[in-house]
Amino acid sequence: MSHRHTIHSCQRHYGWNNAQQAVLRVAPGDSAEFDVADASGGQLRVDSSAADLGRLDFASVNPLSGPIAVDGAAPGDVLKVTLLEFTPSGWGWTANIPGFGLLADQFGEAALRTWRYEPRSLAPAFFGAHARVPLKPFAGTIGVAPAEPGVHSVVPPRRVGGNMDVRDLSTGTELLLPVEVPDALFSIGDTHAAQGDGEVCGTAIESPMKVAVRFELIKRQPLAYPRFTTNGPVTRHLDGRGYEVTMGIGPDLMQAARAAVSGMVDLIAGRHGIAPIDAYLLCSVCGDLRISEIVDLPNWTVSFYFPRTVFD
Repeated sequence: MSHRHTIHSCQRHYGWNNAQQAVLRVAPGDSAEFDVADASGGQLRVDSSAADLGRLDFASVNPLSGPIAVDGAAPGDVLKVTLLEFTPSGWGWTANIPGFGLLADQFGEAALRTWRYEPRSLAPAFFGAHARVPLKPFAGTIGVAPAEPGVHSVVPPRRVGGNMDVRDLSTGTELLLPVEVPDALFSIGDTHAAQGDGEVCGTAIESPMKVAVRFELIKRQPLAYPRFTTNGPVTRHLDGRGYEVTMGIGPDLMQAARAAVSGMVDLIAGRHGIAPIDAYLLCSVCGDLRISEIVDLPNWTVSFYFPRTVFD
């Protein structure tokens, strides 16, 4: 018989560590609801300002809820995590943190925009007077403990998951995670109300929320990296009015990505009369970076898609 468990907001940690004691033990088939903090760990609020970014304690950012031990999980198994439900809080924030983000050299000043949104209907959230961003809640950080001993930063993603920032890890998605340690030690965090593929300024609509998941175990099926299955279309919240697309072309994918995003910042700022920093933040919360071509030596093509529905 399966059970439903609750992980409270105080049951959190700040680094991957396979020696960490689990806050809860579950059986395969059980589900759990996590009370997930925003990426600032509660240091930012809806009335915060850019000045508050300079006071952030970065040792306390990106907290993880958990870890949870899964009975019977062993190295070489796969933990199947079904994302059952997201219950958003109704507020969030997006920031440009100096030194962080794809265009950090172009945007050196701290900037913070806070959001209020309707948590039940998930109607598009207003950004200024004219832009409205479609919402799609998901978990930015989700994974299990790595085999390597010691404490590991939550910032980079790993082969066992972590801070992957994949927008499609949303309601209904089934995520497969490779298990490297006994009990798997699953954790989740960094929930977002919306994000573009690439999260180019380094933040999305960072938003606390509750997340319900179900655990299943697939024995003796080694997996090199995470894999997931969605339960339907993944961009229908953005597709309705088409896209504006800018491109970057060259032998370096990172430089091509920077060129594509920089071109979109210029396009949005010039066409809609908003500050370049606001255009950059919008690109992060709803624009998508795509590798359009990576076979035609010596140059690769990166495209940046911005949904027209945001301004229509």
